[in-house]
Amino acid sequence: MSFILLLEQIFNGLQFGVTLFLIAAGLTLILGIMDFVFLAHGAQVMIGAYAAASLTALTGHFYLGILLAIPITFASGYLLEYLLIRHLYRRNHMDQVLATFGLILFFNELIRIGFGPAALFSSLPPSLSGFVNILPDTPYPLFRLLVIAVGLACALGIHLLVSRTRMGAMVRAGANNETMTAALGVNIRVLRRLVFAAGACLAGVAGMMLGPLTAVEPGMGEPLLILSLVVIIIGGIGSVRGAFIAAILIGIVDTMGRVLLPVILRSFMGQAAADGAGPALASMMVYILMSLVLVIRPTGLFPPKG
Repeated sequence: MSFILLLEQIFNGLQFGVTLFLIAAGLTLILGIMDFVFLAHGAQVMIGAYAAASLTALTGHFYLGILLAIPITFASGYLLEYLLIRHLYRRNHMDQVLATFGLILFFNELIRIGFGPAALFSSLPPSLSGFVNILPDTPYPLFRLLVIAVGLACALGIHLLVSRTRMGAMVRAGANNETMTAALGVNIRVLRRLVFAAGACLAGVAGMMLGPLTAVEPGMGEPLLILSLVVIIIGGIGSVRGAFIAAILIGIVDTMGRVLLPVILRSFMGQAAADGAGPALASMMVYILMSLVLVIRPTGLFPPKG
């Protein structure tokens, strides 16, 4: 494998990793901080992707479609928390799992009714469809670099929001001692609603960035939900820093495995068999990595303090 191809795959892994982080960060806020098991988080990815693709087609402007889709995904999370999720906080985790699994089916069928079963395809504007030389004579898609930049900016913003702002202090206080935080005058209900909506919005942004790279179709968020759960388990449930590092690690392991394993397997088997077994083994490596981390550090690589 040439150095240029290896470098391009590292960038692809980084792009996949920051996309996973956006999904995992929202799930970290909901599961790790609010202690709520929300299996329908992948549906928020789908809602964001469909909102961006449909609004882009409606307005004929890619950037305007994205700008309009962001508040829509935030509002969908806010409304969902108000109508249903807030009634499940006091229930046990099994009730939350069953209720939010039903939401997966509901949202998938709602999308099929509204948009049909066929996939949507979102094209990029000319300003984002070009290439940038990351090294001399080494072009790389501009949009993928933009995805990496947006993901890193969101990671920095989430870190500063949670650790350096008054809102972040209230979120941490509410997670540690809800009764005392409410006694100090913090509206826990509104705080939970905003945290839930922010998590849904982050997942929606991930869907908006995935739309032009993949097909926008019903159920597109479920495989990413499973990987995001792996991310927060490896990083430490409730740790935003751990989610970021684990997402980058999984993104690079998965991407590099899909490229390197077929090359290695061709030394032992035919090309067709190696090309089929390589991606499957690469997917297995992610879960093997999770198992090893759980054996060595059951609480994850970077568990939150306390």
